[in-house]
Amino acid sequence: MTMLRWRTRRGFIRGAAALTAMAAIPGALAAERRDIRFGVTPAFLHDQHLLLERWRVYLTKRLGRKVVFVQRDSYQETMNLLRLNQLDFAWICDYPYLTLRHIVRLMAVPLYQGRPTYRSYLIVGSADGTTRGYPDLRGKIFAYADPYSNTGYLSPRFEIRRQGDDPAHYFRKTFFTWSHRKVIEAVAAGLANGGAVDSYVWDTLNKVEPELTAKTRIAWRSPEYGAPPLVASDATVSESDFTKMQALLMDMADDPEGRKILDGLNIGGFSVQNPAIYDSVAQMMRAFGEYSPR
Repeated sequence: MTMLRWRTRRGFIRGAAALTAMAAIPGALAAERRDIRFGVTPAFLHDQHLLLERWRVYLTKRLGRKVVFVQRDSYQETMNLLRLNQLDFAWICDYPYLTLRHIVRLMAVPLYQGRPTYRSYLIVGSADGTTRGYPDLRGKIFAYADPYSNTGYLSPRFEIRRQGDDPAHYFRKTFFTWSHRKVIEAVAAGLANGGAVDSYVWDTLNKVEPELTAKTRIAWRSPEYGAPPLVASDATVSESDFTKMQALLMDMADDPEGRKILDGLNIGGFSVQNPAIYDSVAQMMRAFGEYSPR
């Protein structure tokens, strides 16, 4: 009985030591796991399930490992999964990237209209022919996209503060829709006098659902910001897996099947960029005390 207990205890200690050693090596657990977990939010692929499945199969074939897309309805949920090491890669907004920059690595930035940038659009109803900017919406009802969205929350609040006002008390009423598409729908339906949206989302919907965007009008465009990045988890992605995924994304534009997927996403491809591309967003975050040093 004593010998049995000793062997059991010794086996437990060895097993625990092995798990500890694996946890200490970045990417070790990911290497043992067959599936690659890739987080996406509705900001980019809302209601495009068939396209997402085509992309998943494409990545799986070329990586030789099963890719599983993990969809969530808010940036916060995807950020939490990254914090809990339950995602390997994710396509997130610039605001969440800067918040999580101590645990994720910038991997790729999409090219939209030939540039690695996008803007915030202030939109109003198509019947509103007078609004030209935020000063015209003081005291009105306003729709935000998500608390962790740059173009749908940070940028409009910064613009209001830049003009000398307090965004917390600027509008009569505000609400979150939890996606850029739903901001457009809210403004189109007259539920809000105005809203802030991702230019990529509005422009893409203007191509595929012009009957929806026709009910809105772009009243103001922000300066350019670094486009929403694709990131890799420091805790679960090895250097080898990072390099493979990054190279595959870079090569999509030169591959016929990859080109079709990119066309469906309405982007020109992916690029490698310096994190400094997000410095202007970090500056806006500092204005609200939402950006801290590593």
